[in-house]
Amino acid sequence: MLKTFVNAWKVPELRNKLLYTLLIILVFRIGCHVPVPFIDPNAISSLFAEGNFLSYMNTLSGGALADATVFSLAIQPYINASIIVQLLTYALPPLENLQKEGESGRKKLQKISSFVALAIALIMSYAYYLTLKNSGALQYTGGFKGVFTAAVIILAFTAGASLVVWIGNRINERGVGNGISMILFAGIVSRGPTAIMNMFVNASTNKTMYIAIPFILVMFVVMIGFIVFMNESERRIPITYAKRVVGRKQYGGQSTHIPIKVAMSGVMPIIFAMAIMSLPSTIAMFKPVDPTPETFGEKFYAGFINFFSYNSPWYAVVYFVLIIAFNYFYVSMQYNPIEIANNLRQSNGGIPGIRPGKPTSDYIQRILNKITLVGAFFLGVIAILPIFLSMAFPQLGVSMGGTSILIVVSVVLETVRTLESQMMMRHHKGFLE
Repeated sequence: MLKTFVNAWKVPELRNKLLYTLLIILVFRIGCHVPVPFIDPNAISSLFAEGNFLSYMNTLSGGALADATVFSLAIQPYINASIIVQLLTYALPPLENLQKEGESGRKKLQKISSFVALAIALIMSYAYYLTLKNSGALQYTGGFKGVFTAAVIILAFTAGASLVVWIGNRINERGVGNGISMILFAGIVSRGPTAIMNMFVNASTNKTMYIAIPFILVMFVVMIGFIVFMNESERRIPITYAKRVVGRKQYGGQSTHIPIKVAMSGVMPIIFAMAIMSLPSTIAMFKPVDPTPETFGEKFYAGFINFFSYNSPWYAVVYFVLIIAFNYFYVSMQYNPIEIANNLRQSNGGIPGIRPGKPTSDYIQRILNKITLVGAFFLGVIAILPIFLSMAFPQLGVSMGGTSILIVVSVVLETVRTLESQMMMRHHKGFLE
C-alpha cells in the first residue's frame, strides 16, 4: 500500500491530484472547527459522553457535531439521500429508466439525490436545533432573537452539509476520486487519536482499566486484518466456453471464472441498519423522554426509546439481524443469477457439470446464498463487537465503532486500487512501441 502511494507520488499528474485532495481535506477539517453562532458548546458536552447514537454521528463528522460547527452534519444527509434514491430506483419506473440511460441518467440521479439531501439536511438541522434548545445551549430562545437564532443555526447547518457535498464532488473531479468516501475517511481518522487519549483519561479514575486498553487496541488491529482479508476474499465459479469453428478460425474454448466477493455489499447494509436503528434516537431529539414517566403512554415511550438505546443488549441483537436482512436485500438488488445464466448461454459459456438455463441460475443462487450469509455474519460481527466492548468496559468510553473501521479500511483499499489503475494506464505500452 505504501509502495503504491510512493509510486503515485512520482507521477506529476497523480501527485497534483494527491496534493489537491489533501488541500480539500484540510479545508474540510478547518470547517469542522468553525462554530455556529449563538451556541455554547460546553452545554452540550454531556450529550456525547456515552457511546450513544450522537457519539457515533460525532465520530463520522470528525468531532464537528459535538462542537456544533458549520460542518456538524458532515456528509450524512447526502448518504441518507443516496440510499433513499437507490432504493426508489428499484421501485419507481421513471428512476429505473434514468439508471439505464448511462452517464446522462446518472447525472440526473445525482441531481435528484442532491435535492433530497437538502431536504434531509433541513430536517436534521431542525432536529439538532431542538436538541441544542432542550439542553440549554442556546443564548436566545424567545422573541425575535429566538426566531432569528433558530433561522441562523438551521441555515448554517444546512449550508454546511451542502458545502461538504460540493467539496466531495471536487475531489471526484480533480482529486483521486471517491470524494464522499474521502470526507468520511478524514472525519473518522481525525477522531482516532482523540478516542485513544480519552480511553487513557477515563482509565485514570480506575487504574485496573489500564490493563484493558492494550487488549482493546489489539482487538481493533485484529479487526483491521480481518476486514482486509474478507474484503479481498472471493468465491470463483469456473466458466468454460464452447469451441466454435468459423471458416478456418476457431473461437472459444477458453476457461475463466466468475468472481463473487464475500463482502460484495461493503458497508451499505450497516448504513441501512444504522439508518433504521437511528429513528428512535432521532424521534427523541424532537420529543425527549420524561425522566419520571407516570402515564401508560409515557412509560411505553420511555421503554421504546430505552429498548433502542445504544447501550442496550437488545440494540445489538436487532442491529445484527437487520444487517443480515439488508445484506441479502442489497445483494439481491446488485446480483441477478437469471441474467448471468442467460448471458452465459448467449455467449456459449457454461459451468462444468451444470446444465445451461434454470439449473445454472439455481446453482449460482445457491452459491450466492452461502456467500451472502458469510458476508452478512462478517458485517454483523464487525458492527456489534465494539458495542459489546463498550458494554464490557463502560469506564473507558470506547467510541470507535466497527463501522468506522470498516469505512476507513474500505476507503484505503479503494483508493489504492484507483491509484494502481491510473498508474497502469500511464505505464501501459501501446502497440506501436
